[in-house]
Amino acid sequence: MATIRRVGVLAVLVGLVASCAGADRSAPPDPAEQAQTDAVVQVVRDTMADAHLKSVIVSVSVDGRDVVTRAFGDSMTGVPATTDMHFRNGAVAISYLSTLLLQLVDEQKVTLDDKVSTWLPEIPHADRVTLGQLAQMTSGYVDYVIGNEPFQAELYADPFRQWNPQDLIAFSTSQPLLYEPGTNWNYSHTNYVILGMALEKITGKPMTELMRDKVLDPLGLTNTTDPGTPAITEPALHAFSSERREALKIPAGVSFYEESTFWNPSWTLARGAIQTTDIHDLLASAVAIGSGTLLSPESYRKMTSRDLYGKTTALPGCTTCAPMSNAYTYGLGLVISGNWLLQNPLFAGEAAVQAYLPSKKAAIAVAVTYDQAAFDPAGNYTNQADTLFRKIGAVIAPDDAPPMPTR
Repeated sequence: MATIRRVGVLAVLVGLVASCAGADRSAPPDPAEQAQTDAVVQVVRDTMADAHLKSVIVSVSVDGRDVVTRAFGDSMTGVPATTDMHFRNGAVAISYLSTLLLQLVDEQKVTLDDKVSTWLPEIPHADRVTLGQLAQMTSGYVDYVIGNEPFQAELYADPFRQWNPQDLIAFSTSQPLLYEPGTNWNYSHTNYVILGMALEKITGKPMTELMRDKVLDPLGLTNTTDPGTPAITEPALHAFSSERREALKIPAGVSFYEESTFWNPSWTLARGAIQTTDIHDLLASAVAIGSGTLLSPESYRKMTSRDLYGKTTALPGCTTCAPMSNAYTYGLGLVISGNWLLQNPLFAGEAAVQAYLPSKKAAIAVAVTYDQAAFDPAGNYTNQADTLFRKIGAVIAPDDAPPMPTR
C-alpha cells in the first residue's frame, strides 16, 4: 500500500511538472493586440498629464477580449487607485431608467405617448408632457441644475444636504415650459427625477426594487447599488474639487481644493437611482445597454434613435438647449456620438464614461478624478473622462472613432 501511495504522489508531481512545462511553452501575446494595449496605456498616461488628472481607472474590451483593465494615479495622497475601487456612476443610471420605461412599453403596461398626469397629476404641466418626452428630454422643463442660480447657491452652501424629489423639481416646475413639448430639446435633470417618480407610481414599487429586479440583477451588476446615503462601498475612489471657489468667495490666488468624495448626491437623479459602481460593472453595463440586452428590437431602436438630429435649436434664455450634431445626439437615455452609444457623468470632482460601438462590439469604461491644476481660476473643469474615451476609441476603432464634440 505504501508503494502505491508513493507511486500516486510521483504521478501527481510528474503531472505538475508537465503542466508547468506546458505553461512555459504558452504562446506569447499577439503583437498586434499588445501594441493596441500599449497604445491605450500611453493615451491614458498622456491625458493624465495634459488634463491634470489625479487618477484614472479604465477598462476596455473588443468582442469580449480584454484590451486593458488598469488603474493609474492616486485615490488619495499615498493611496494608489485600484481597479476594485467604487465610485458614483451619475448619469449612467439615466440609461437604466430609460431601460425600465422601455421594458414597461415592451410589457404593454404603458406607451411612450402616455401623459405624465395619468400618474402624477399634481406636477405642473404634466398634462402636456408624455413619458417619452421625459426620457428624450424634449418635455420643455427647465433644468433645476445648469444655469439655475438659486439651486446652485443652495447646493454649494451645503453640499451634504439631503434633497427630496419634490424640492428639486420645484426649482423647475414653478417656471413655464421652455417650449411646446416635443418641439425642441434641452438637457434637464428634472425629466429623470419626474420619470423616476412616474415609474414608481406605474409599478407600485420603489425604484431600488425596480432597479434590482429588472436591470441590475439580470445584468449581473453586483457591484452597482443605491445605498440611499452618501456612502460609497469600500474601497472607495476619493474625489477632490475646487468648484465651490466662487460660491465661497475664495479670493483669486488663494489655494482652494477640498475633498468632495462624500458630498451628498441626492440632487443628481431620481430617488433610488443614485448609484455607486466599479469599473467592471461599468464595462459590463456599456456592453449590455449598448447592445439592448434587456429590450425588444423595437425598444432598442427607439433608445438609440437619431430622430432629434437636425430638429433642435438653441433658444434665448435656455442654458441647456442645443442643436443635435454627429458628435452629440440624444436618444432615450443615451447619447449617440458618431456610432458610439454612451453616457458621460460629471459632478463633484469626478467624471466617468461608459461607451459601446455595436459594429465592433467595442466597450470602454473610464472613471477619473482631478488634480488641483485641472480647475480654472473660477473653479470650473471639464469632463476629461469623455475626452479620454474618445482618444481610446480612436485607438481601438480607428476607422470608426468617436467624433470630438464641437460644442
